[in-house]
Amino acid sequence: MGSHRYGKKRIKCKNEKKKYYVSLYILIPVIYTGISIIGVIFTYQLFNSNEKTSWILSLNPVYIITAISIFAYLTSVIITHFFLKPFIQFVEKTKKIPIFTNYTPDNQERITGDLENIAKVFDNVANILSSIEAKELFPDIIGASASMRNIFTQITKVAPTDTTVLITGESGTGKELVAQAIYEHSPRHGKPFIKFNCIAIPEGLLESELFGHEKGAFTGAVARKKGKFELADGGTIFLDEIGDMPLTTQAKILRVLQEREFERVGGTGKIQVDVRIIVATNKNLTEMVKTGAFREDLFYRLNVFNIHLPPLREKREDIPALVNHFFGSAENAALISSRAMQLLVGHSWPGNIRELQNVIKRAEVIAEGSIEPRHLPPEFNGENGVPKNGQASDGKPIDERLAEIETGLIIEAITRAGGSQARAAQFLGINQRSLWHRIKKYKIDVSALKNQ
Repeated sequence: MGSHRYGKKRIKCKNEKKKYYVSLYILIPVIYTGISIIGVIFTYQLFNSNEKTSWILSLNPVYIITAISIFAYLTSVIITHFFLKPFIQFVEKTKKIPIFTNYTPDNQERITGDLENIAKVFDNVANILSSIEAKELFPDIIGASASMRNIFTQITKVAPTDTTVLITGESGTGKELVAQAIYEHSPRHGKPFIKFNCIAIPEGLLESELFGHEKGAFTGAVARKKGKFELADGGTIFLDEIGDMPLTTQAKILRVLQEREFERVGGTGKIQVDVRIIVATNKNLTEMVKTGAFREDLFYRLNVFNIHLPPLREKREDIPALVNHFFGSAENAALISSRAMQLLVGHSWPGNIRELQNVIKRAEVIAEGSIEPRHLPPEFNGENGVPKNGQASDGKPIDERLAEIETGLIIEAITRAGGSQARAAQFLGINQRSLWHRIKKYKIDVSALKNQ
């Protein structure tokens, strides 16, 4: 869908007539203005009529005004109905589709008018279409929650540019996948995409890896070697864990950003490069700048466009889709019980998506058929200790732990119900009003659960 939309030209047949469309924002005011003008002309004619119609002048002015008002009102109703009828028909047909939430008279979000009803249905349509577009444009990034849809929007905005991007977020949130998506939707796609982890290389070899070295520059440098920046010329370089880069190397990265040039280790000649730079970190660079652990000038050079990835605990509605994705990548996809899914959704996930993937792989190995709670790590089953003095075993207050469990139950029920809050309430044994209040309380994105 993404790459197929551009560059297509529509061939017009000779007999095809041109169609002109006028915005409703212009058309409707013009129509109502015309009605008013007609009313004025009609009134004027009444008071300037010939002798044959002079009897009208003897009528009570109230009757005349009432007649004009009725005429204008009926005319506007007919015109408004003419324009709204297709929308109302669309709404009625859409509400019959199971994927949309049914709005019954008992629903807390009761629709009070046609325009509000239309707006609500179009919101649902927009959410589902955005989910479909996300799956088409970003097949490797799983998630349809509101926060992830916002991430997709940011990617599509920044990808076509050459802007430097800073991706922040906890470990395991998928920063490399976002960098890959930016590259794939950029004009530099097909050109070099070099990934480099700043903590995977010893500090003494870091500059050599990034900028290359000349023969004899140091012991072991038996030949000239190109660095990552030189290899990425014309393309994109992704520097992961930029917050762990030494200050001396940070200065040289700053020079590349400013001058688009560098020197190999042991060399004197300047090498010009044309690269787009994307960086990522799980550190708080703002705090590091304050403590002097990260260069302030480099931070402002990197923080041109920031994409922050939320932790998994802040987008629990994406967990069922992620679980299904990890199962789908296996040859024999295992089933997962309702209770096990509830425990997964209710977990705090300090290791985020990477931790979830590891938990699923472990459970698939030890499970025979369906994955049950006993196949999950001990911390999911409360085997690390009983809550003491109001604190859970992981140090969280018991109210917070209970809220996580309740959120997991609600998400699992809505997922099973295909997004229908009425059915989910039945699964949970509560009324719709109570479910609606809990959804608002825990900020659950129901639209993200309809296509799980």
